[in-house]
Amino acid sequence: MLTVANVSLRFGKRVLFEDVNLKFTRGNCYGIIGANGAGKSTFLKILSGEMEPNSGSVDMDPGKRMAVLNQNHFAFDEFPVLQTVLRGHSLLWSIMQEKEILYAKEDFTEDDGMRASELEADFAEMDGWNAESDAASLLSSLGLEEDQHQKLLKELNGNQKVRVLIAQALFGNPDVLLMDEPTNDLDVETIRWLEDFLAQFENTVLVVSHDRHFLDNVCTHVCDIDYSKINIYSGNYTFWYESSQLALRQRSDQNKKAEDKKKELQDFIARFSANVAKSRQATARKKMLDKLDIEEIQPSTRKYPGIFFRQSREVGDQVLTVENLAYKNSDGTYLYKDINFTVNKGDKIAFVSRNTLALNTLFKTLCGEENNSQGEINWGVTVTKGFLPNENAHYFTEKINLVDWLRQYSAEKDETYIRGFLGRMLFSGEETQKMCTVLSGGEKVRCMLSKMMLESPNVGIFDEPTNHLDLESIQALNNGMKEFAGIILFHSHDQEVMNSIANRIIEITPKGIVDKHMKYEEYADSADIQERRKELYA
Repeated sequence: MLTVANVSLRFGKRVLFEDVNLKFTRGNCYGIIGANGAGKSTFLKILSGEMEPNSGSVDMDPGKRMAVLNQNHFAFDEFPVLQTVLRGHSLLWSIMQEKEILYAKEDFTEDDGMRASELEADFAEMDGWNAESDAASLLSSLGLEEDQHQKLLKELNGNQKVRVLIAQALFGNPDVLLMDEPTNDLDVETIRWLEDFLAQFENTVLVVSHDRHFLDNVCTHVCDIDYSKINIYSGNYTFWYESSQLALRQRSDQNKKAEDKKKELQDFIARFSANVAKSRQATARKKMLDKLDIEEIQPSTRKYPGIFFRQSREVGDQVLTVENLAYKNSDGTYLYKDINFTVNKGDKIAFVSRNTLALNTLFKTLCGEENNSQGEINWGVTVTKGFLPNENAHYFTEKINLVDWLRQYSAEKDETYIRGFLGRMLFSGEETQKMCTVLSGGEKVRCMLSKMMLESPNVGIFDEPTNHLDLESIQALNNGMKEFAGIILFHSHDQEVMNSIANRIIEITPKGIVDKHMKYEEYADSADIQERRKELYA
């Protein structure tokens, strides 16, 4: 058990949280949620001992071990991959090192022999003889084959490094596992593997993530940082979100009778319980939700943007035809080739690929921002496109305020009209006078969404739209994409966006495409499709 007693943290006059008293127990996974700047990552640092609180203490049961997913992707660059994983169990690693030094001594003494005997006993108790094979097996299950295990970490790409660091955190079955944004830079297949692993993990997990699907699939509880407090609620992220919205509606409805409110709560819990029972993770893990009870949940203080995409006109029958599209790199290899598809009315297409660069390039090509592809792209005459790019820095080079920045994309120049679209994305008052050259990554995406809403397209093109956004903005964007009556072409690492939006999947491979009219989860779980994908990536 991990216990937090009377913990408080302040930065000057700003209070992140105070008088926090929590117990984290074995067999549960706790999702740490809160608005940007609420202190989610800071709280994990306090738990790990990396940061000291102003008051209070953090205690773990004697003899238990904590592991932390390392956020510094360069910390182990000079070490081999397999050794990096072994270093995740610091005590076992220190024993291995001390043994190696002792057995290398030429003047091996009786005391050395006694010490070696002690080390061997500890080594055996920690299952040290299987450590290397266990670490290798873990790496292989994360998609890093044996020929990569002796490479230096600096020789791997970013996605592979993240997998090694995840293997390092998971190695040796830690009693408490802390993970800050573990799905960043991971492909969907690896995320699904991690979900399944954590769903069956029998010890304690605390995780910060902006991936709602991941939180829903692994979390038994939510730790909400709000009102300068941290409260634990049974249930996953979706249960917390829907129940907090229900609490907000009930608080604002002064006329509803107490018995009607109680009936609404009971119906909500019954509906949610039925959904959990049918979900994939409920049958995959032994740890079930303790109790679904929202009486203690308060309406959140978080602010949600208002994202509504409206078509200026409905699209005609001819939308988009792509014929023999190909993109060749400077070294002669293809990012993609033999790309042929037609977009029809009603399509909401999720594009997927093992190569994210291929999708980024394809989307820029479809929108006219990349002109080096071969082949034909024919858009219908009634189409008006709205593009949310993955890379948006070139939109923010001119030193102008946000009102003037958005005005340049609008036929209507009235400032009140322009401010209305910025206000939907929570830019108000003096914030609208901020220079667009100093915006954060999340603020730039919010500006691009304001631009997209203003343009009223009938075809929305979204390239990794949730990047840099907080959970509140992601939730609002997801809702806006669901309600959009036009056509959507998109690529996202957010599985909830993929599952809830797409009615068609197109996978871009080095040898052509897989094109299926189905939901994403059905696509990902289909054995026949996975066999076809292996052929196209071979």
